[in-house]
Amino acid sequence: MTLLESALKEIKPVDPALLAKAQERLDMLTKPKDSLGRLEEFARRFVAITGNTRPTVEKKVIFTFAGDHGVAEEGVSAFPKEVTPQMVLNFLRGGAGINVLSRHAGIEVAVVDIGVDFDFNGAKGLIHKKVLRGTRNIRKGPAMTRDEAVKCLEAGINLAAEYAADGAIFGTGDMGIANTTPSSAICAAFSGASVEDVTGRGTGIDDARLKNKINVIKDALSVNKPNSNDPIDVLAKVGGAEIGGIAGLIIGAASRRIPVVVDGFISTAGALVAYEMNPVIRDYLFAAHNSVEKGHKVMLERMNLRPFVDLDLRLGEGTGAAIGISLVEAGVKVYNEMATFGDAGVSEKDK
Repeated sequence: MTLLESALKEIKPVDPALLAKAQERLDMLTKPKDSLGRLEEFARRFVAITGNTRPTVEKKVIFTFAGDHGVAEEGVSAFPKEVTPQMVLNFLRGGAGINVLSRHAGIEVAVVDIGVDFDFNGAKGLIHKKVLRGTRNIRKGPAMTRDEAVKCLEAGINLAAEYAADGAIFGTGDMGIANTTPSSAICAAFSGASVEDVTGRGTGIDDARLKNKINVIKDALSVNKPNSNDPIDVLAKVGGAEIGGIAGLIIGAASRRIPVVVDGFISTAGALVAYEMNPVIRDYLFAAHNSVEKGHKVMLERMNLRPFVDLDLRLGEGTGAAIGISLVEAGVKVYNEMATFGDAGVSEKDK
């Protein structure tokens, strides 16, 4: 049995009894029933995911996977390809949006080179998991071989194992110029929605580039004919290395009962690949926010995930996940630290 097969087999549904037990405690706290809204939901789900009726958030990590895309040569992005390695180095220096928001929330940022077309020469602080130096142009053929796609997935699974700990919560992030193009292709392949309905402006492209981007994605789907019943085939044909790494991290985390806060459009494409392999994975996912990218809602609805917030975010990197992790942690702290009616000597609601 391969590492991927073994991890998928280990994923089990959460126990509904744990959700009920968590709700019992929440109802005893000094507040009207359900008055802390979704914070209570986050606490309930954290209890059920971890299997711990008095859990604490001890280890917060966002994994920002970086990879290049051959389809960038089609002019689908407003930025040149060399921005990918430049931003990776910016992450390592602590100067990007993800670094600022993660510092604010006390979250570690793990920067992963899984497919950047650049030699980082053992850059300090970078996690070196390079499977390939950028994908191939999906307009002309498959992004990767099936073997390369599996290696990306297993790199993510291994990272989940390396960082696993009691009280852990993971977040997902991405960096890769042109990566909204494969993400839209993945969304269209699995959902059956039209390319127009799942393709947005990414880094802020104009109308002419958007039209070109839509045509590129249509060509990629026509040329590669990804099999929606075979998620690895979809990933290999129209995906990206960082999307595969994100999918693998989620699979590995779910197999170890670690909750994952999913960032925006690209991260959700990775989550969808994982979900299509084993729908039980949905039990372990939190959707941080609703991205501006129009295909994002399609993917969230397919997985029945309700995003925490809508802040018009479209940066990626894991920025939304940083906000999301802080909200989950707030829910867990409410669950653990608020007094019960009995502890505080506060009268309960009249029966």
